[in-house]
Amino acid sequence: MVSLYPLVQNEMIKMLKKRRFLVVVLILAILIPMFTYAQMKVAENYRKQFGTEDWRVTTQQQIIDYTNRLNSNRVAEEWKKILRVEVQRLQYALEQNVNPQWPSGVTFMRDFVQNSVSLFIPLLIAVMASDIISSEHSTGTIKLLLTRPVQRWKILMSKWVTLILFVGLILLSTAILSYLISGAVFGYSGWNMPVLIGYQLIGDELSTANVHAIPQWQFILMEIGLAWFSGVIVATLSLMVSVLVRSTAASMGIMLATLIAGTILTNMVSTWESAKYLFMVNLETINYLTGSIPPVPGMTLTFSLATLAVWGLAALIIAFTVFTRKDIMN
Repeated sequence: MVSLYPLVQNEMIKMLKKRRFLVVVLILAILIPMFTYAQMKVAENYRKQFGTEDWRVTTQQQIIDYTNRLNSNRVAEEWKKILRVEVQRLQYALEQNVNPQWPSGVTFMRDFVQNSVSLFIPLLIAVMASDIISSEHSTGTIKLLLTRPVQRWKILMSKWVTLILFVGLILLSTAILSYLISGAVFGYSGWNMPVLIGYQLIGDELSTANVHAIPQWQFILMEIGLAWFSGVIVATLSLMVSVLVRSTAASMGIMLATLIAGTILTNMVSTWESAKYLFMVNLETINYLTGSIPPVPGMTLTFSLATLAVWGLAALIIAFTVFTRKDIMN
């Protein structure tokens, strides 16, 4: 019997030969400098607006701006909930003397990963994963693959393990490139800067009873771990779609449309309670660390992780059942 290791090794070589991972790295290398420049312009505008680099002054001004918007009748109630939480978080940061927006390469990397986990990183993963089976149909190599004395479940398992490894590579590339590129502008310090976590949202109030500070490097490890888990679920669902749909274009289109629709839903589903069971709405697990308002009231980190795990397990069961039973040779 053929072991799993050479199968995974073969799949890794096939994925690298497609050069899609190289395309992903090039996309990151092009976009990150643009975001770095935008962040630099924002920092310059703050300095011009407030005439100081003192973070306490800018944070106090943010609180005043948010409070003024809360008193406006033109702001929707949903946005007011978000603003109230932001005001409470900024006030607590002032009390604890912790700069919530210390600009550095480390902070930029942290924010970039957090803002990318809902759509950008899942899109990159879907682009790489959506054709992992369907492309075998398109090129006809699936028949050659299945004529070998290898059990079908091992073939599919090797592809799934390969996707998991590439999810890690994509996240690692994102973190390293964002740190190196932005650090050239903002500096490379800040690994030990304290970051406040442990916020709990109770109704419309932000509870700080369990808030504590941890080093930024520890927060980043937690952040990347959560992003990796979300990415693995996206990769698993992409694998399932690739098994079910023989067309590479259709497989990729389904995943891209689903992820984009999920981003739109996340901003619109606060009154649709059943939407919290959709996997797209639960991808932003990192936001729970910072006390952000969930898309649907009542959602928690444990709930989102459990929901994603159920989606991933269901996708694996469907993918393995269909792949091992359907007549591919004909």
